Amino acid sequence: MTSALLPSRQGAAPPQATWSMETESAVLTLSGAWTVHNLQHVPALKMPEARTIRLQSAFSGFDSSAAMVIARWLHQWRAAGIAVDVSSLPEQERTLLGLLDARLVDEPPERTRRASWLVRVGQGAMGQVDEATSFLRFLGELFWRGVPLLLMFWRIRWSAVLTEIDAAGVRALGIVGLLSFMIGMVMAYQGGATLSNYGANILLVNLVGILTLREMGPLLAAIIVAGRTGSSYTAQLGTMRITEEIDALRALGVPPFEILVFPKVVALILTLPLLSIFADLMGLLGGAVVANYGYGVSFAVYFERIPVVIGVSTLWLGLIKAPVFAIVIALIGCMQGLRVRGSAAEVGRATTVSVVQAIFMVIVIDAGFSVLYNLLGY
Repeated sequence: MTSALLPSRQGAAPPQATWSMETESAVLTLSGAWTVHNLQHVPALKMPEARTIRLQSAFSGFDSSAAMVIARWLHQWRAAGIAVDVSSLPEQERTLLGLLDARLVDEPPERTRRASWLVRVGQGAMGQVDEATSFLRFLGELFWRGVPLLLMFWRIRWSAVLTEIDAAGVRALGIVGLLSFMIGMVMAYQGGATLSNYGANILLVNLVGILTLREMGPLLAAIIVAGRTGSSYTAQLGTMRITEEIDALRALGVPPFEILVFPKVVALILTLPLLSIFADLMGLLGGAVVANYGYGVSFAVYFERIPVVIGVSTLWLGLIKAPVFAIVIALIGCMQGLRVRGSAAEVGRATTVSVVQAIFMVIVIDAGFSVLYNLLGY
């Protein structure tokens, strides 16, 4: 005979399990409070040497938690080929035990195996291929639907275009101007520190002017627009996707691309070159401040020298990139918004992806332009 008796913290009699032998079976008498508060006192049972086990009840308390423990014992005994007889238990306890016994799954859940690094690299590569394919498909749709709209320009929703110009351009002037001014100062400080060692402070005008007009002005404006406007496009269209407004437009026979995507693309194509010019001016002004107060190049000399050492082609080489940046930013923002499925959390995820992709593509395209200009001799 085996028994177990452990103290109970709740003051109730702890659970006990007592073995006794009959002619052909082992009898397990369960007594005490078999409740969730006393589970830590449930005795550990050894596998009996009998073909049949009969359960007897002398519970002072019994709940589903304890029934779960007993149901696991039943599964272990049956797996060992031992028959179990619960007919001696009261009906209420037998019913609860039967319910848990029928639904108990002994097999542990399969462990999630982490894919190898090679599989993860492959999955990442295929994901990027899928993103590139989606973008090219969206770009094709822009030309397929956009060119007819440009030929019939009266069909373009110009009120929506003006609204987008106000949101993406006018309201972005402050941050574009401030950051461009500060970047101009940084370039002047970094370049001036080296040039002053050779007494070539005047060349600061060449350095700041060329870098600002060819690279930093358009690039900085594009990055700010990608983070500010591209994300708003994704959030707006993603929210409309969740609230089924876009599906409602399709049901009414109104193509969402014509009234939601195309005005944004047109507005950004018109806005980003203007923002780039504004960024150029503020960057030159920031460089002028540092040149004047830090390296003795007066404002008059600075601005008189700019048209002398910097040709108009330098300005155009920078501005040519702006419409390309605009198309990429607008398309990525709209594409990620229209691909949103499910909950509001997906809108946040799509917005993050949109900003990362747009900034990444802007930098890649800018690098491509630099290589192209070098090959063409500019």
